[in-house]
Amino acid sequence: MNADTNNFKALNFVGALVVLVEHAKELIELKNLGAASVNILRAIGVSTYDDLKSMGSVQAYRRIKARGINVSKVMLYALEGALLDIHWKALEPDLKERLVEEAEAEDFSVS
Repeated sequence: MNADTNNFKALNFVGALVVLVEHAKELIELKNLGAASVNILRAIGVSTYDDLKSMGSVQAYRRIKARGINVSKVMLYALEGALLDIHWKALEPDLKERLVEEAEAEDFSVS
């Protein structure tokens, strides 16, 4: 291997690391989510904003609860606020109520 090939491989490796770091930082940079919340989300398979958006706040909350992780409804509000880019306390009361109703509905499945 010549020096150019080694440099190319090194640049690809560094580029891959940058992408991983950017994805890791993505969740922590969202409103309402701290290190503990990000770790909980990773435990249910959510690693990026897009993962959370795809899953939705209610399904993410259900999966967290299904794993036996003790969180309050504030986690549900925090997840929704993270998706909407607003502080969870700024969520409208009727939205909070609807989120809780959906999360506590008996006819749900955790997939």
